Amino acid sequence: NNNNNNNNNNNSSSSSSNVVVGWKHLAVGAGVVTAAAAAWRYWSKSSSSSSSSSSVLKYPVTEERVVVDEYVGGRKVEDPFRWLEDPDSDETRKWIAAQNKVYEAHLSGHRSTVSKLQSRLEQVFNYERYSVPFKRGSRYFYFKNNGLQNHSVLYSQDSLEAKESESEVLLDPNTLSEDGTAALRNWEFSESGKYLAYSVSRSGSDWSTIHVRDVATGADMKPDVLEWVKFSSIAWLHDDSGFLYARYAAPAQFSESGDEDFKRGSETNDLKNQQLYFHKLGTSQDEDVLVWSDQEHPKWLVGIELSDDGEYALLSLNDSCDPVNRLFYFRVADWDRRSAPTNIVKLIDNFDAEYSYITNEGTRFYFKTNLNAPRCKIVRIDIDSFNNEQDDIVDIVPHHDKDVISSVRAVNKDKLVVAYMSDVRHELMVFDTSGQVVLERSELALPAIGNVVSLSGRKQDSEIFFKFTSYLYPGTILRFSFDTRECSVFRETTVAGLDRSMFKVEQVFYTSKDGTRVPMFILCRSDIKLDGTNPTLLYGYGGFNISIEPTYSPKSLAFVQHFHGVLAVANLRGGGEYGEEWHKAGSLLNKQNVFDDFHAAAEFLAARKYTSPRHLAIMGGSNGGLLVGACINQRPELYGCAVAAVGVMDMLRFHKFTIGYAWCSDYGCADDEKYFDYLLSYSPCHNVRATGREFPATLITTADHDDRVVPLHSFKYIAHLQTKIGVQPYQKNPLLIRIETKAGHGAGKPLSKVIQEAAEIYAFIARHTGAQWHN
Repeated sequence: NNNNNNNNNNNSSSSSSNVVVGWKHLAVGAGVVTAAAAAWRYWSKSSSSSSSSSSVLKYPVTEERVVVDEYVGGRKVEDPFRWLEDPDSDETRKWIAAQNKVYEAHLSGHRSTVSKLQSRLEQVFNYERYSVPFKRGSRYFYFKNNGLQNHSVLYSQDSLEAKESESEVLLDPNTLSEDGTAALRNWEFSESGKYLAYSVSRSGSDWSTIHVRDVATGADMKPDVLEWVKFSSIAWLHDDSGFLYARYAAPAQFSESGDEDFKRGSETNDLKNQQLYFHKLGTSQDEDVLVWSDQEHPKWLVGIELSDDGEYALLSLNDSCDPVNRLFYFRVADWDRRSAPTNIVKLIDNFDAEYSYITNEGTRFYFKTNLNAPRCKIVRIDIDSFNNEQDDIVDIVPHHDKDVISSVRAVNKDKLVVAYMSDVRHELMVFDTSGQVVLERSELALPAIGNVVSLSGRKQDSEIFFKFTSYLYPGTILRFSFDTRECSVFRETTVAGLDRSMFKVEQVFYTSKDGTRVPMFILCRSDIKLDGTNPTLLYGYGGFNISIEPTYSPKSLAFVQHFHGVLAVANLRGGGEYGEEWHKAGSLLNKQNVFDDFHAAAEFLAARKYTSPRHLAIMGGSNGGLLVGACINQRPELYGCAVAAVGVMDMLRFHKFTIGYAWCSDYGCADDEKYFDYLLSYSPCHNVRATGREFPATLITTADHDDRVVPLHSFKYIAHLQTKIGVQPYQKNPLLIRIETKAGHGAGKPLSKVIQEAAEIYAFIARHTGAQWHN
């Protein structure tokens, strides 16, 4: 979801990069001619704040067809570009080709800037970056990227003291495809460390294939190849006999013919009936044992993990992206592994709260939960005596009155390392399992305002490693020993030429439309002049309880350094920065609060003379793409440039495609009368209106294998923009779409594509905010 992920493919999770199911990871007329007829209309390129020329671009005219949907209460809504929902039709392909020609024609006007940016980005991305080390069995492992590798490489070594030259490559994703479009999606070592189960996705699709590698030989095992895996964790049984995972049946278009050309990810079918299986090591997928399925609830997702002691298998069930889950378990020792377990216990059988497993001591289990605790707390439940009563749940680390518990890890026998988020900055504390404080926040102080992106350590370890990053810190890995109670720098990433004194970062708080205090980070040059002329990029997301935390971004620093720009990151309602109350204040019938927060951020930046509308660009991806679309529809005069990446643009139909139904928890559903009018009021595709106000220069981006937010959203929205706004005589700014091939929603994108895309996007922003290149 966060398309501002700049530490590309670090794979720095301490134990695995498992996808956690549920909210944590996942989402109206000009003349009619056919796209195939290649009819064109002309428009003048922007001559306002942009650095412009007298060149003329051409828009393809998109055919409007009579399609009318009837919704609850008999209300009818036109959908003239419904035909663009079919990605494989000849007419859609011709339309895409025509749009690409328009985009390329505009790109030619600032090609020199793209070239400069691409060259510079290759320089600033070219630094060594590491994950935290972690131990499995008797060996240590870590990920490393030499600089410009498309994907980070997994290494192993005998000890932490071993020289790096003695490390061995265990898995190099760069060898999986010639163009870097095959990527490591998910991985998990067996308990002994002898085997590595890892999944590979291609062309950016959420679909992945699981393989198993023998760590000693470095060879993949046959016939352990598991297809049609999506949104699945991997949970090894502790005897190394096999693992649990979730998969779907092959989509109808691939069920008979197969998919040797890896076209998967371009389909739009809604996903149903995820099932949990056990794979026995050394067998084919056809022999896998069905462990759990619920045909009565075909849209439920299942996550799986083993307890720390290996005695229990924990099933976490989600029906949406809300931070709530049902929690079932079964005892591994009581299961014969030849058929589905018959002793599954429904510990929590409702969707009232979230229960995230931390560890257990026998039958006493510890969970992070938001039950009556919107900023989360840590509780203990004895599963043998639990009767689903509040009195059976014991608070261990209480709910904080301001700060959010963002993550917890059990280490060093009975210690709990707790990461708090305090005003969008991380702080660490350590408790024991009785709730007593072991280490105060000041004893694990971080180098600066920022966040802990990963932490390694398990109950059998007497030390932990954690990685800190922030806007001016590319990555510092710290090591804490519980034996000596000392914290030291284990490895610090250095970037040649990075001079922190050239920049400054500040956190400000501004007031939104309804009086709510909203935080925002601002990154700029130390010598900035507040005269209202600085090219500024305002980024936002605001949804799904996802927090946008400080992170190091070579792209952002290049924009600030070479265009004398400003980066502003607004922590909008709808996110998780202040817990579930902050999330709910920006979801469902409160979604307009998110857009108001973004408008207010723009007004704040202009009022404080950081910039002015003609120099202000906005950007967001996925849910943030929806944010950008809604905001330029509502207040086009506030912005000079807009980039909406892989956005959710049709709010009446999003739930009909792939995993879109899971987003109803944040948006509501147009089939429900309660939400229909509200969704219609801000849906980007349904609120493009010519009002005499020029729209900002707009770039919509999508990708052909995005099976999270399918490309039809972007296709239909740009068609509305070009058809309704592009024909107006006052619209001088371009309205364009960039359609990437062999790419998806963003995860697993090779660094070469990241750099190329960033160069084109930031050059577009520079051109349309009046920015000039400075060496």
